[in-house]
Amino acid sequence: MQSTLETLDRLERRLTLALPAADIDRKVDERLKQLARTVRMHGFRPGKVPMRIVVQQYGPQVRSEVIADAVEKGFASAVRDKNLRVAGYPRIERKDGGAEGNLEFSATFEVYPEVSIGDISGVVIERPVLNVGDAEVEKTLAVLRRQRTRYEAVDRPAAPGDRVTVDFAGTIDGAEFPGGAAKDFVFVLGEGRMLPEFEAGVVGMKPGESKLVQASFPADYQGREVAGKTAAFKVTLVRVEAGELPEVDAAFARALGIADGDLDKMRAEIRANVEREVRKRLGSELKQQVMQALHAVAKLELPRALVEMEVQRLVGAARADLQARGLKMEQLPIDPQVFEDQARRRVALGLIVAELVRKHDLAAKPQQVRALVEEHASSYEQPGEVVRWYYSQPERLAEFEGLAVEDNVVQWVLRNAKTVDKPVAFEQLMGDSA
Repeated sequence: MQSTLETLDRLERRLTLALPAADIDRKVDERLKQLARTVRMHGFRPGKVPMRIVVQQYGPQVRSEVIADAVEKGFASAVRDKNLRVAGYPRIERKDGGAEGNLEFSATFEVYPEVSIGDISGVVIERPVLNVGDAEVEKTLAVLRRQRTRYEAVDRPAAPGDRVTVDFAGTIDGAEFPGGAAKDFVFVLGEGRMLPEFEAGVVGMKPGESKLVQASFPADYQGREVAGKTAAFKVTLVRVEAGELPEVDAAFARALGIADGDLDKMRAEIRANVEREVRKRLGSELKQQVMQALHAVAKLELPRALVEMEVQRLVGAARADLQARGLKMEQLPIDPQVFEDQARRRVALGLIVAELVRKHDLAAKPQQVRALVEEHASSYEQPGEVVRWYYSQPERLAEFEGLAVEDNVVQWVLRNAKTVDKPVAFEQLMGDSA
């Protein structure tokens, strides 16, 4: 097999492959003879079908398979010989007018770019810092109590903190709109699930009362058809329920999984869980800063093939998420262009990280992966069983290997950039969880 390489652009290449027609014919003949020994066809005993009928029935398919195999092997061999790093998949096309006795194909593809990591010594990384103390444990305990609030129906006007059940129907300029109506809809006043004006309108209403509430959707509201518009909602208050927080006692501790109801054990477990979550969130914020810094100083050209593959991956993930929420995709089409910038960033960071790993020996170490698996398993009732499950099939460790690599990259940046500690508030770090 002969091959020639052309440079079409900075990253785009084209390989021309010349496959001897005689070799193709020989392999087709071999496969057809092999197939004839076992092929079954009505009116003939197995293995007794005349060769001309086998050729007539299966010849085109076999020839297509042989050529495809030959092109694939020829392309792989040429790539190895020319030391090319192919990004994505090649576009294979048959060429007409080649040399006599040959079948010629062209394979157009992109190669991985050169990645230049710039000087990071002048970059300032603000490392978020938070020490978990008794105050953070008590704040988390308060959240756990709120999550277990007991509600009982009351016959009085609705007030902030109450759980209410409402029927509502909304219109914009007199017309109904998708998602603008519901019956027996339940929410807690003050949690911010509904539009502020909607919630404010419900406060003070009594069970059985109806009223008209005007509420405006934000300009950046996710539903484009109603974003920035004002709706009129007819609201009927069905039920008001007042909340009562549970006492912090043995029963509460048992509800959190402390079998003997010991409050000290409960607080110790809460502290361990909060420390684990804080470490995770601090690490995530630090990693975002590091990746942003690397993205800013690195220079590289992105292979279009990798960007397109990442766009499709993100589209697929978005579809799966929306379908899991019960939405029908034909009613909510996804524009791939929405994910273009995100895909480009992810591809760039992947190439940058890969270059740092190669250049500075930042690959994941077995002990790092083990530590990450054990930390993950510690949140389960039987950590040992979880660890054994991951290690029973090595491919299950891929996620933790990736996390270990990212941690190594983060530590490399921290060693080479300027790092300053920045205290962060517990509520700011934990968001809705605090």
